Amino acid sequence: MNLGLWGCLTILAAASAITFAACVFVYIGRLENRRPVSMGEKVGAHKAVLAKLRKREPLTQDEFDYAKELVGDARSPLAYAIPGALFSAGCFYVVGCLYELHVYGGNPSFRTFIGVLPMLGSMNIFGQLSRVARLNRRLKDPELSVVDSTQSKR
Repeated sequence: MNLGLWGCLTILAAASAITFAACVFVYIGRLENRRPVSMGEKVGAHKAVLAKLRKREPLTQDEFDYAKELVGDARSPLAYAIPGALFSAGCFYVVGCLYELHVYGGNPSFRTFIGVLPMLGSMNIFGQLSRVARLNRRLKDPELSVVDSTQSKR
């Protein structure tokens, strides 16, 4: 059985999607098993803390701990398995459709390239993760002053 180029690419995309999906399950399991930070239970805390960190505003100790956790999560190599799984699934769909067209004949239609949409979404997720991961430098910056949480409530 000769699969040709499209068949081999389809198998490669399926194998990478399964591998990335397994990594995603490991990553999510690690996130679920840890003790949640109290700051993470508040609605909008993620966006507010990252905005303060980007603007180099002073943080309370709780906010600083939460920011360290958020940046640490984004820096994990397993976090990048999420966009990897989406990208691989999109590749599997596109390449699989092209394989079917090559084997059985026909013309590519818009349906063939629907898999490009999750591929574009995965690139957006990758960009967001890398932007948060780059904030690690700001956490180590000595100019960042940590405000005592008792003083911020006055």
